[in-house]
Amino acid sequence: MRRRDDARLFGLPRDNFDWPLFLVASALAVLGVINLYSATSVARAALSDVYVQQVYWLVLGGILGAIVAIIDYRHYERLGYLLYALGVVLLLLVFILGKDIRGSSRWIYIGSFSFQPSEFMKLFLVIALAKYLHDDPKNEERGLVDLIVPALLAGVPVLLVLKQPDLGTALILLLTFGTVCMMMRIRWQSLLALAVATGILLPVLWTYVLKDYQKQRVLVFINPDENILGSGWHAHHARVAIGAGGVTGQGFMKGTQNQFLFLPDQHSDFPFAVFAEDWGFLGCALLVALYAFLVLWAVRTAATAKDRFGAVLAIGVGAMIFWHAFFNLGMVTGILPVVGVTLPLFSAGGSSVLTIMMGLGLLMNVSMRRFYVAPSRTPSLLR
Repeated sequence: MRRRDDARLFGLPRDNFDWPLFLVASALAVLGVINLYSATSVARAALSDVYVQQVYWLVLGGILGAIVAIIDYRHYERLGYLLYALGVVLLLLVFILGKDIRGSSRWIYIGSFSFQPSEFMKLFLVIALAKYLHDDPKNEERGLVDLIVPALLAGVPVLLVLKQPDLGTALILLLTFGTVCMMMRIRWQSLLALAVATGILLPVLWTYVLKDYQKQRVLVFINPDENILGSGWHAHHARVAIGAGGVTGQGFMKGTQNQFLFLPDQHSDFPFAVFAEDWGFLGCALLVALYAFLVLWAVRTAATAKDRFGAVLAIGVGAMIFWHAFFNLGMVTGILPVVGVTLPLFSAGGSSVLTIMMGLGLLMNVSMRRFYVAPSRTPSLLR
């Protein structure tokens, strides 16, 4: 009888299913598959029906996301550091089992199956940071010393990913860490010291860390007309496609930049250019609104979460989606250098899709349990 009373008072997690989150994520996934069909309509033989593979990955991601959402997220807190260690081991295995593709070694190959560990590391880092802040719930202002442990948690995978090299994923990891740090009260003197240190490190990163092709991308961003036929080809034709879309677009599968194969990597790094050319400004506004909703919904979920661990999980997943969309849309529109970051649920890629779907599962998990109180933990006054 007591369990029934508790369920009636607080509702079971399944009773609090987050329909807005589910519907918006589903809309993005469906639009992504439709867009991939358009992006590969001409070069379909070469790309082996990428849109069909995307559907398979979305189904598998949906199953994994559902499993992640069903298990109480507080169980992940106990596994936080173990999952993080697993992610680091997988990143190390990339240098042993990986294959060099276009100058980068990012995937582990096991027979015909391959996956990208750095994608899953994004989630593992969020869970590890959430566990750290859950175990160290200080309310007073923090200094640089208090940031050493979380900085090390982020620094190890960032350095390993840079070694691959994969600047885009390294930036996502670093900025996700920075976003989570915003939940902590940090002294302004410490923030100023970090800003100065970043300014000092930038020339060092440019000279000793960035590869020549990465430097070239930055130079092309500064001067877009410098090398249009070379390293500036991607960004130039992406901008042309967006401009050609106009207000209402040229129509589904009618974009000239896409159909005449001027857009390289249109199924992975530049799907937004295809979408903009097909559907125009109005379609782009809708797409950006859907991503904005996911990010703001993650912030709302964090604000109403039952505990610090759940709040950090929600903010971490929201940050991951935000920075992915920010960098991808930025590099396609020309306001940021090309860094090879995927657009969530739009870009083709199994590891990316699975990571985003499991991240949404975590967000759903926290959202469903905002109001649920387990019977054994129900306040005594309500028993």
